[in-house]
Amino acid sequence: MRRRHALALLAVPLLPRAALAQTWAPNRPITLVVPFPPGGPTDLAARVMQAGMQAALGQPVVVDNRTGATGAIGSRFVAQSAPDGHTLLVAASGTLTINEVVMRSPGYATERDFAPITLVMSVPNMLVVNPAIPARTVPEVVAWMKAQPTGVNYASSGVGSSEQLGMELFRLRTGTEATAVPFQGGPAAMQAVMQNQAPVAMLNAATVGPQVQAGSLRGIAVAGPRRMPTLPDVPTMTEQGLPDIVSGSWTGVVAPVATPVPILDRLNEVMVAALRAPDVTERLNRVGFAVDASSREELARLIASDLARWREVVRQARIEVN
Repeated sequence: MRRRHALALLAVPLLPRAALAQTWAPNRPITLVVPFPPGGPTDLAARVMQAGMQAALGQPVVVDNRTGATGAIGSRFVAQSAPDGHTLLVAASGTLTINEVVMRSPGYATERDFAPITLVMSVPNMLVVNPAIPARTVPEVVAWMKAQPTGVNYASSGVGSSEQLGMELFRLRTGTEATAVPFQGGPAAMQAVMQNQAPVAMLNAATVGPQVQAGSLRGIAVAGPRRMPTLPDVPTMTEQGLPDIVSGSWTGVVAPVATPVPILDRLNEVMVAALRAPDVTERLNRVGFAVDASSREELARLIASDLARWREVVRQARIEVN
């Protein structure tokens, strides 16, 4: 994050931050803008916070699905909204850290236009192969890929997706060659691997988990910090000697950048409490997501690190910007 914005996030006028946060209360309904259709993970992230936020803030909380342009339309709307805490963006990591490096003109820049509030939830990507592939570990997958005389195709959930960039990161770090075959979303890419149309992929672990459990796919490595509780036998990339291969999806909440610090602190306090409610945690865990209720500074650091990582992957892999 640019220095002036980072300092603005941490600035504390006269009173302790906790005391300042308690002085702010919304005077009308709060709108959580979700830049994707209802029913998806980002929409779920917004809706699981609604009840807790309404109870704590004393105002209705409305979810507004403003879709289009891979999340850019809803994001631009929030970036241009009044910085008063009443219009917030609930966005996936791709919206906040990938659009900026793969789109020529998304109409916003995350670090310039938004102030972080909190992480909501996350799920890592997982390297999977068709069970017919004679490989069970990362070194064996690498050896198999290098041995294919006609090259390897990998299934991608779309150009510029975290899954595609994760596989490109894997390819760059392991010195392997592979060609992306884009499909319309993660489930379609998963089916392509299961049908051996493109026998390897880096896909969302929540999407592929049931098929790995059923034996229709073979899980090779989790591209996250820890093993999945639902798939304890699938080791991480770090365990297999590749600690810098980090790839996955997360959801965070941000506000227009000029939103005052006391408002950001109060929203963080309320959202973190809502996310840590046992029923919310259980609901998200049940569908494969880890609850990541965080500080504003933690989200700022994550945004900065992801932007740097994906910008470099896009450059090295020469992914065509659209």
